[in-house]
Amino acid sequence: MCANVSQKGWSVVTLVFLFMLINYADKSVVGLSSVPMMQELGLSHRQFGLLGSAFFLLFAIAGVAVGFLANRLSTTVIMTVMALVWAAALLLPIAGSVTFTGLLISRIVLGAAEGPAFPLAMHAVYKWFGNQQRELPSSVVASGAAFGTGIVAPLISWIILHHGWRASFIALGMASLLWAGLWRLLAVEGPLDAASGAATDQPRWIPYRRLLTSRTALGVYLGGFGAYWVIALNIVWLANYLNKALHMSPARAAWVIALPSALQLVFAPGSAYLSRWLARRGVSSRLSRGLLGALCVSVSGLSMLCLPFSGSGAIEVLLVGLSFSIGSVIFTLGSPLIGEISPSAQRGAVLAVTNSLQTLAGLVAPLVMGLLVDINANPTAGFRAGFLLAGGLVAALGVLSAALIHPESDALRLGRWAPGHASKLEESPVS
Repeated sequence: MCANVSQKGWSVVTLVFLFMLINYADKSVVGLSSVPMMQELGLSHRQFGLLGSAFFLLFAIAGVAVGFLANRLSTTVIMTVMALVWAAALLLPIAGSVTFTGLLISRIVLGAAEGPAFPLAMHAVYKWFGNQQRELPSSVVASGAAFGTGIVAPLISWIILHHGWRASFIALGMASLLWAGLWRLLAVEGPLDAASGAATDQPRWIPYRRLLTSRTALGVYLGGFGAYWVIALNIVWLANYLNKALHMSPARAAWVIALPSALQLVFAPGSAYLSRWLARRGVSSRLSRGLLGALCVSVSGLSMLCLPFSGSGAIEVLLVGLSFSIGSVIFTLGSPLIGEISPSAQRGAVLAVTNSLQTLAGLVAPLVMGLLVDINANPTAGFRAGFLLAGGLVAALGVLSAALIHPESDALRLGRWAPGHASKLEESPVS
């Protein structure tokens, strides 16, 4: 029975990995298409920055709304509907004459449909894995984002180069339709839901005000906001920076864009393994999850601060890789931290609020970078100013995150652990 549950749980993880891969490829396609799209439609850097930021206009609001809905409805149904909307938002605006307004509306709709993706993905996976087993499946889900952002970038760039940027939208729209069919056919809700998996002496319900303003939640918000500022720059501006400031060809730029994603595929499972190793040796969750994740955010910011002074060549490429990769560790370890302090009946909503607050960075970062590039003497100077601003902000948010996160203190204050009891909030049937 245990082996059967384990197989089903990891089957869900695999499908959710593909879900996140498509999700982040959808986000990245506009950035990869930036040069031909801007040339064809006659867009300024400010307009293109607006196009990137528009994606996040309803992102946070939709994430919260659907997160609360996930406390009542099946994640399999919600995620199927989301994938179908993704397909429509990608395919409809290129069905006829393409306009800036049409693309703007489609990005707003796509952002609203993708806003709940990460928290719902984690919520679906956490129905199969208890608190002590969550780092590894969380890292697999996070790796899906890495694959979608960079590993598939050479493929998308090849499609754009040989068939035009519209063809890349068609390919991703069809991928969303295919995934929706597989998910409806194969996905199963996990056994660790609101009705099971928690110890009987733990509260079934905690006021959201107390959950959402806890030290740990605030720390995860800040660290994730910093990390997502970097992700938004990656999605919208990295390809443009490599092309216009570093004068790389689209083909070479695609391989450089893949570097951060390749590093994330090392950092995500590596941080999960290290966190689990530390926890097994008695290190607190505050350190094994919180400090480790926050430290990675600060390293990302410091690397970006160094980027404008690195010159050209291998060191600059290495700093690009480190800046745009290591901060994402906070998502691998931050979601288990939120799950650690949240009752399972409320977990979907709290994860959604957390993700929505973190991803507000995506509403601001692309537009700020676009403005800086436009007002400076040349794109190189504009990108330099943008990276200096981003690096300082991200490094500082990592420090604040480390100071705030304290799940043991919050769990006791919220009544999640009874005095004298071990910190195993949920036990998983998956072994």
